[in-house]
Amino acid sequence: MRNCDLPSGRGAERRTVLAAGLGLGLAPWLSDAVSADDLTTVTPQPGDQFAFLTGVKKGQVVKADDLPLGGPQVQAYPIDPNSGVVRNGSRLNLIVLIRLDPSTLSEETRARAAEGVVAYSAVCTHEGCPVNMWTHQQNAFVCSCHASVFDPRNGAQVLGGPAPRPLPTLGLKLEGGVPVVAAGFSGHVGPIAH
Repeated sequence: MRNCDLPSGRGAERRTVLAAGLGLGLAPWLSDAVSADDLTTVTPQPGDQFAFLTGVKKGQVVKADDLPLGGPQVQAYPIDPNSGVVRNGSRLNLIVLIRLDPSTLSEETRARAAEGVVAYSAVCTHEGCPVNMWTHQQNAFVCSCHASVFDPRNGAQVLGGPAPRPLPTLGLKLEGGVPVVAAGFSGHVGPIAH
């Protein structure tokens, strides 16, 4: 770590605290500070649906039939069906949805899935990069920064790369063919600061 002189006087204490936070690896999370009044930053809530992040259906509600059986995954954000608020104000709300044959899922994964549809955090547990790629050779998610590979059939367990733990999953149910959040994340989203 490089030594530097911090300015003295009014505001120096705040800068010292900020510098200490950056030194502790908190920089990626500073942009995700949330306001209690900003519904776009609230974590996925029971009853939320999902809106496509990209493509021709961008912003539309994801239906189970929109998801190709066996992958690849689709990126989405949770959406409150009552207000229409898309919870895209925090990158920590980025989700990957995939539809798989239920008979190929581990018991734990099947318990949180809805007829083979599974939802995982799309924030890598290594450095917080997006998990937005797919490997056909392993039928698995890949982080675009450091190539961690996650098994969607087995609780997003790490198959390779530097990620220290699996991606958290959301509990789902289907309502009229639409995946809906039934339970919150199974664990901490993104990297854990040390």
